[in-house]
Amino acid sequence: MEPQRIEPGPGQESVWDYPRPPAIEQTTSLLRVEFGGITIAETTQAFRVLETSQPPAYYFPPDDVGMEHLTATPHRTFCEWKGQAHYYTVVVDGREAPDAVWSYSSPVDRFRVIAGYLAFYPQRMDACFVDGEHVHANDGAFYGGWITSNIVGPFKGGAGSAGW
Repeated sequence: MEPQRIEPGPGQESVWDYPRPPAIEQTTSLLRVEFGGITIAETTQAFRVLETSQPPAYYFPPDDVGMEHLTATPHRTFCEWKGQAHYYTVVVDGREAPDAVWSYSSPVDRFRVIAGYLAFYPQRMDACFVDGEHVHANDGAFYGGWITSNIVGPFKGGAGSAGW
């Protein structure tokens, strides 16, 4: 079934207006990630990647992430646009969120600015925020998009959306 684009209202963006290949843009929005009762990451110096049908993924500079709470894992995936991603498990006081963070050590040239930056799956964290607004995760386990009130879909990731 083909998705039906939701018309964005004033101040909103439709993920169906995002380009393919994806765009990347710097953002000064205040981003925060919480897990295990602490703030794992907080920044106003992130990048967001905007890809057709997907909510934005936010990439945090490593200096703004509590790296002491991340443990590298052997998990790898390949993105046709950015290259090979590697993953981290978040660990706080014995509680774990496996493969909840991904990063590109050597992305393709177009995405070189996010080399070493870290992105979080909101569905695996306790809470994520953009400028104080609680983020909703897109359905499914593959995409790590951050949905806020200014983003409309439908969003790829849920059941039946693999062919979009």
